Amino acid sequence: MSRFVLIKAVLGPIMRLMFRPRVEGAEHIPGDGPVILAGNHLTFIDSMILPLVCDRQVFFIGKDEYVTGKSLKGRLMAWFFTGVGMIPVDRDGGRGGVAALMTGRRVLEEGKVFGIYPEGTRSPDGRLYRGRTGIARLTLMTGAPVVPFAMIGTDKLQPGGAGMPRPGRVTVRFGEAMEFSRYDGMDRDRYVLRAVTDSVMAEVMRLSGQEYVDMYATKAKAA
Repeated sequence: MSRFVLIKAVLGPIMRLMFRPRVEGAEHIPGDGPVILAGNHLTFIDSMILPLVCDRQVFFIGKDEYVTGKSLKGRLMAWFFTGVGMIPVDRDGGRGGVAALMTGRRVLEEGKVFGIYPEGTRSPDGRLYRGRTGIARLTLMTGAPVVPFAMIGTDKLQPGGAGMPRPGRVTVRFGEAMEFSRYDGMDRDRYVLRAVTDSVMAEVMRLSGQEYVDMYATKAKAA
């Protein structure tokens, strides 16, 4: 039995009891082959809930600090996140973005599911912020379809993304798969990359009902 199956079997019922997730549109996720799941990011527990509501294992990039803790809590976090599919990457350096992109490409070329938050960080205020174009480069480089998704209500259970989350109901809503084969060979065209990214974010906004802000979340946090 893989660690992912074990975690899902042991923690899945506890998570469902605590968060009572309502899953909508899961049938839009292909049963096999590469696929990118792209959605909003409200709080820390998004990355715990998403892998547990999908039938297929979801691989995603995470901060390497999530797996380097030496305390009991740190070791448990490392066991959980690497078990459900997190791939630790140091994203602070100048090469962090490239490393994340290449990791995502490798996952997709292996025919797996790659999860990504195009905003690049958690929303500072519950609104949806401008997407970064790594999502567009991934779909154009690999040909993998994009399934947009929305996390709804997680920020109410864990405001600010810190501390123990409160019990309550969350919704995970998936939209129809999007494909961009009409842009084959144009993964270095910045206008195409922006157009593809904005198309994905428009679907995420439709699914989530969030107000959209045409600026990067990192800039909003720094203001």
